[in-house]
Amino acid sequence: MKTMIVDSHQHVMLPTSMQVKKMDDAGVDKAILFTTTPHVERAESATLAAIGAEMQVLYQLLFGSYSPEARTSKMKDTILELNQAIQTAPDRFCGFGPVPLGLSEQATAEWVAEHIAGNGFKGIGEFTPGSETQIEQLEPVFKASEDYHSLPIWVHTFNPVTLNGIKILMGLCRKYPAVPVIFGHMGGSNWMEVIAFAKEHGQAYLDLSAAFTPLSVKTALTEVPEKCLFGSDAPFGEPQLCRQLIEFVSPSHSVTELALGGNIERLLQI
Repeated sequence: MKTMIVDSHQHVMLPTSMQVKKMDDAGVDKAILFTTTPHVERAESATLAAIGAEMQVLYQLLFGSYSPEARTSKMKDTILELNQAIQTAPDRFCGFGPVPLGLSEQATAEWVAEHIAGNGFKGIGEFTPGSETQIEQLEPVFKASEDYHSLPIWVHTFNPVTLNGIKILMGLCRKYPAVPVIFGHMGGSNWMEVIAFAKEHGQAYLDLSAAFTPLSVKTALTEVPEKCLFGSDAPFGEPQLCRQLIEFVSPSHSVTELALGGNIERLLQI
């Protein structure tokens, strides 16, 4: 039986028909969709000015330019957009949903119940912590995850997240060992530390998108083949190129099949 190819990390792109076309071109059967704040695919060109204009709203969110109420309202809008995309092609998409940081344990649990479990999402995230304090604020999310059969949590671990921030996240993984955690972009320049952690921690997984170097992908596939997840981070990455990188550096066909779909199918039971 043909192994399903699953891109485990794409953001909503508009129109959805264009996103499906990109998946078809890359031979991707299914994508795990995440909400998006900047729609860089709508930029008129790939110039710094055009891309920068689309990214401004994300920068403002990361650096605290919005009130908590405004951030929450915008998050609800992006969840609605995510749901609409999934409903357009339900056989091609599953979703992960965001959760605001800084809420109380009870408020976090209520948000997960309504906006994550209530929408049938398969996991929680993406979180893009702008500071070490925000990584510490993930703890109520870990606690809420445990209440829902340990929903996987997806955390961006490239810049601006530092090695110290990654170590704080590792500490939460140790404190909540039943909760699967996907280290987004495999720690960036700290990929060796993250791969080493994945070897020792059973529920740590590695997103291979936005790889710091092809060597990091090759090493991850060699050391922890059952923990590696093909992702493109589209529209920031290209599904076809990300798939080809895995196929090029993979040590074997069986490892390639795990990374391109088998591992995420098992993790999310899709």
